[in-house]
Amino acid sequence: MRVEELSADEWVRLRDIRLAALANDGHAFGGNLEAESAYDEAAWREKFGIFTGVIARVGGEDVGFMSVENLKGDFGATCWIGSCWIRPEHRGSGVLKSLFDFVDERAADRDWLIQGLGVWVDNEIAIKAYQRLGFEMMGEKQESTRKPGLYYQRMIRKTQKL
Repeated sequence: MRVEELSADEWVRLRDIRLAALANDGHAFGGNLEAESAYDEAAWREKFGIFTGVIARVGGEDVGFMSVENLKGDFGATCWIGSCWIRPEHRGSGVLKSLFDFVDERAADRDWLIQGLGVWVDNEIAIKAYQRLGFEMMGEKQESTRKPGLYYQRMIRKTQKL
């Protein structure tokens, strides 16, 4: 498995894995497949000005992805993890841990020392996976602004490389 940071010139890889995530597990994200399918190249490239894209590759196939956005967030978070997704056939094989290991190795240089994320409160599988990586639930559940009526739980962890 190889984990790497995407560049804006690799926007097609970002688009393809993001649309696969929305097509397979759209319920797990705040985004919308129909809307994001309509994005043009400029819109996809623009995302690289907002976040760092981290992708895992196995045998020439992109199998996992996450975004990391620098911010000053709740509970001391210095970055926000988003769009975290693993292809179903690769779940449970260490891809998620490898993505976070990559982020942790760069945490001091990138100010990713305290990582925050949000997960739907009914996504128990994801919550347990994040807890195994050291995330703790913080605060009360929050109502989504993108999907009113749905609630997410904030989770925080300090990098494992401190």
